[in-house]
Amino acid sequence: MLYRENGQFKTSYRADQQIFPIAQDRIAIALILALAFVGVPLMASDYIYSAILIPFVIMSMAALGVNILVGYCGQISLGSGAFMAVGAYGAYNFFMRVPGMPLIPALILGGLCATAFGILFGLPSLRVKGLYLAVATLAAQFFSDWMFLRIKWFTLDNASGSASVSKLQLLGLPIESAVSKYVFCLALLVVVALLAKNLVRGAIGREWMAIRDMDVAASVIGIRPMYAKLTAFAVSSFIIGVAGGLWAFIYLGAWEPGAFNVDLSFKLLFMVIIGGMGSIMGSFFGAAFIVVLPIALNQFLPFLAGLVGRSITTTAASHTELMIFGALIVWFLIVEPHGLAKLWSMGKQKLRIWPFPH
Repeated sequence: MLYRENGQFKTSYRADQQIFPIAQDRIAIALILALAFVGVPLMASDYIYSAILIPFVIMSMAALGVNILVGYCGQISLGSGAFMAVGAYGAYNFFMRVPGMPLIPALILGGLCATAFGILFGLPSLRVKGLYLAVATLAAQFFSDWMFLRIKWFTLDNASGSASVSKLQLLGLPIESAVSKYVFCLALLVVVALLAKNLVRGAIGREWMAIRDMDVAASVIGIRPMYAKLTAFAVSSFIIGVAGGLWAFIYLGAWEPGAFNVDLSFKLLFMVIIGGMGSIMGSFFGAAFIVVLPIALNQFLPFLAGLVGRSITTTAASHTELMIFGALIVWFLIVEPHGLAKLWSMGKQKLRIWPFPH
């Protein structure tokens, strides 16, 4: 009864094409943003920030970039960790080498470095697709691992290959506390998500989806496959690169090339698959599933073992966590292969027509 459109009339194309055409959705989004920006800083602890909230916000942005490439354009990528690494090290070099470089321009320039890197390794998508394209993007992952590990210029000639930043500021305000880091990342995520949502609703987004559904038919009706695929790689790599800069600067603080290994690429791909391909909301669902569930299992398994009078070692808890995590991924893919976002949209649709069954 609360989620109905009765009496909500659209009298213009602008009103009909807005991002949230239903008033209840606009109210819900406003409440969620108010809770995220105001409520959470009043209630959360430093552990919640460092273990859950900040990783969730940054990974949501990275999954958003992967979803544009994989979900909307249909180009399989296993090099997302490499794009994050290029964005992180690019921002690091601009931030450290240019005197007085502000934080946000450094992150943007790092994202542009990732854009160039993504376009370079996106060129094979003009000739190959599917598994062959996945292998080509996997080459980007291995190349970035070698490049940042062996070429010391990227790490300011540090022999260990590590990099670190400190005393971050935004408009003269320090970004040192957990609250300031969380609010800064959240503000960037809101801006990027809004831009991405408008982008996929526009002409370029429709071109990406046409290429995803059938590239031959798309080229027949006048869509340029080269332009569509490379723009998808460019936009996706930019967003992932900015997320990589945030992951290095805000979350890690000090990092090595191993922080952006192939495991991170697989995690980002799992976020998109579980959350829902071709859905902005699915990126948030997938990031929440990947980030929050392992922590919840780590806390729940010892408690469950204590209820039956048993104790569980750290190693056994870690292995059990991986087993349950993998089983849940398989279960979700079997029950709803379109991801958690599809379940969310189905629930909303049922509320719109309740109590009618169809």
